[in-house]
Amino acid sequence: MIQNKKKCYVCIDLKTFFASVECSERNLDPFKTNLVVADPSRGNGALCLAITPKMKNMGIKNRCRIFEIPKDVEYITALPRMNLYMDYSAKIYEIYLRYVSENDIHVYSIDECFIDITPYLKLYNKKPKEFAQMLMDAVFEETHITATAGIGTNLYLAKIALDIISKHVDGNIGMLTERMYQKYLWHHQPLTDFWHVGVGTMNHLARMGIFDMYGITRCPEEIMYKEFGINAEYIIDHAYGKEPTTITQIKAYAPQTNSISNSQVLFEDYEYYDALLVVKEMVDLLVNRLVSNHLVTDNISLYVGYSRSDKNCPVTGSGGQRKLTVRTSSLKIIMKEFVELYHSKVLKNSKIRQISISLGNVLDEYYESYDLFSNIEQLEEEKNLQRAIIQIKEKYGKNAILKGMNKLEKATTEKRNTLVGGHNAN
Repeated sequence: MIQNKKKCYVCIDLKTFFASVECSERNLDPFKTNLVVADPSRGNGALCLAITPKMKNMGIKNRCRIFEIPKDVEYITALPRMNLYMDYSAKIYEIYLRYVSENDIHVYSIDECFIDITPYLKLYNKKPKEFAQMLMDAVFEETHITATAGIGTNLYLAKIALDIISKHVDGNIGMLTERMYQKYLWHHQPLTDFWHVGVGTMNHLARMGIFDMYGITRCPEEIMYKEFGINAEYIIDHAYGKEPTTITQIKAYAPQTNSISNSQVLFEDYEYYDALLVVKEMVDLLVNRLVSNHLVTDNISLYVGYSRSDKNCPVTGSGGQRKLTVRTSSLKIIMKEFVELYHSKVLKNSKIRQISISLGNVLDEYYESYDLFSNIEQLEEEKNLQRAIIQIKEKYGKNAILKGMNKLEKATTEKRNTLVGGHNAN
């Protein structure tokens, strides 16, 4: 049992959230209904964002492709509605705030959060499990969304209690202390069930003859650091069930360097110059963010992922970065640098399916710099025009003003402006 004198965290997950929201909107029980959240217009290989628990109990994977659903299974298809899901998430966050301070909540994703419940157990005169149940009941009463929870003496244990233990206990509330973790999970497999252990890390450990958390604790630390570098620190801590980071520290964290980025998976394979058009659109949008937030940059980076169907392509992707001679928010300057970077790094005869761009070393516009060739008056005029465009879009919508390139056949901005997170907003 977790004692109140120790730190106590709860990690709450909204079960198959998108699918549960769609069921709630239709007054359906997700545990008795076959429902899939997906966009069939993207083809039979479109990803299912969520399926109901009933379908998961049939052995269907939550993040499957449409074609992977057995043909004999009848189900309701719900188009993704990201704005609706964000509204539900915001409402559930408001429910939590009735019981705890925002300073004690760390939102991990749209459907998952951590809460430091240590100071509230005595206040509400409840044990950890009772407190978690109180929050889960409040969410279900107002939204009909079922939640699961993990309780632990640190953030890591709370997450593991949720991911591994809660699935196998009555009430769907898992609980872990360091001692319980070492007793019940040291020999648990596969290692990918554990938070922050991906397939690559698991395979790396397997090559070292390590197949469970206990094996990590038996490996000399100098070998772990040699194999994993600085990441060995958290791998070793997690093997023992330790995690020193608190929610207070997470909220206080400020990165030394900042960047803003934009990426997209294209709806189809693109040719070289069609993909360059999309890069230009993405640069335009990212520079708008710079200007809107009064920021400047002096570093750009580009990555292009090639289509898996292009069997003649010698690599999976290519790209690079470039240091600018000035720190700026000028679309003209940044666009020119991206176009040159694209031409120097991207393969001309390969099909392109993914594009990512980033602006690095982002600082307040106070740090804007110029070179001998800079026309300061012209740069200020450009910035004023950008600000005017931004104001119109904020008032009338992202598609209120479009450039000529946005209306070309292979352009994506006009369509993507209607999406949230790459999916239908409504």
